[in-house]
Amino acid sequence: MAKYKVDITGINTSDIKVLSNEEMVSLFVRYQNGDITAKEELVSGNLKLVLSILRSFNRSDINLDDLFQVGVIGLIKAIDNFDLSYGLKLSTYAVPLIIGEIKRYIRDNTAIRVSRSIKDLAYQIIKFKDEYMAEHGVEANSNIIAEALGIEEYQVAFALDALKDPASIFEPIYNDGGDTIYLFDQIADIKEKNSDKDMLISLRRALLKIKEREKSILLERFIVGKTQMEIAEALGISQAQVSRLEKSAIENVRKLIK
Repeated sequence: MAKYKVDITGINTSDIKVLSNEEMVSLFVRYQNGDITAKEELVSGNLKLVLSILRSFNRSDINLDDLFQVGVIGLIKAIDNFDLSYGLKLSTYAVPLIIGEIKRYIRDNTAIRVSRSIKDLAYQIIKFKDEYMAEHGVEANSNIIAEALGIEEYQVAFALDALKDPASIFEPIYNDGGDTIYLFDQIADIKEKNSDKDMLISLRRALLKIKEREKSILLERFIVGKTQMEIAEALGISQAQVSRLEKSAIENVRKLIK
């Protein structure tokens, strides 16, 4: 049975040289004595090892050119760390490193999978919003959507958020002209449980001390997940006013926590 052929852009894989064991040993001796050209020959002479591993990753959603480059990185790491005294063939030592690099790349570059039920709900919400806009001329808020679809209000924001692309933990989420707050800063550290409890206690106390309208806006924005426009419509004020109230509430809470 014919073997699956891996096609890599710009490379004629059938012309790739395969080194004999004697050639491999000779090149390693040269490389470990400082001959850089020997390393290049070792890499070139083992590219078919990378190609053979790629056959196990033949998926339509993965770019084989990218995986090949990643696999070569694993091969280079293996060559750099290999020692003839191991008593192993390079292939035996290199295969786990190459596979590890490829799996790490796939893991780090695969989007988070969202369950079908959440996606279906999100599409129902989008369809309802479009129909509501066409009939009423205004956008349906989360309360209207939740009542129409028979779900909780928080589920509206949760489902729609699930369709968004994953955010970088280094994405800026707040800047008042001074220090920027990044998403990374808001991620809880399970190693600091006592610190987290202290922060929660301080936050609860701060929310009790700020104005009722400010507290309501913070809860609607960051717990329920409403937009500033939705809050503005519910309160009968402008979005600019909501924005100012939200900023003021955040500032007051930060001062009280400190």
